Amino acid sequence: MKQRVHLITLGTDNLERAADFYDSLGWKRAENCPPGLVAYDLYGATLGLYGRESLMKDIGIELPPGSGSMTLSCNSRTKEDVDAVMASAEEAGAKILKPPQDMFWGGYGGYFADPDAHIWEVTFNPFAQPGENDEFQWNGV
Repeated sequence: MKQRVHLITLGTDNLERAADFYDSLGWKRAENCPPGLVAYDLYGATLGLYGRESLMKDIGIELPPGSGSMTLSCNSRTKEDVDAVMASAEEAGAKILKPPQDMFWGGYGGYFADPDAHIWEVTFNPFAQPGENDEFQWNGV
């Protein structure tokens, strides 16, 4: 298996509520999605929203709501960008889990949960700045 991720699928109990949340963050839906799926093209990958019941049926196991011990992360260019994203997420209906603050490792960030309890981290990482197209690599682009 090559070292890459193309699609991140989030199981949701209410597809339209979940899509409305991401729409409220300013994200644009991909066109021509099949019924029961909403997708957002990212830089090099896609985020898909899919009914949790359908996802459990596809996989064949029970799945708890939310992300549990997994987070999705979005890196920003500045501390101010982190604050703006977190405020936008809260306004869209996110639950703020940890308000933006200086992090022990030298960055700045916070955490929120989307309406289905998927946990997002929003950070400014001075050691790994996003590239000109917002692409991210661990040690910078």
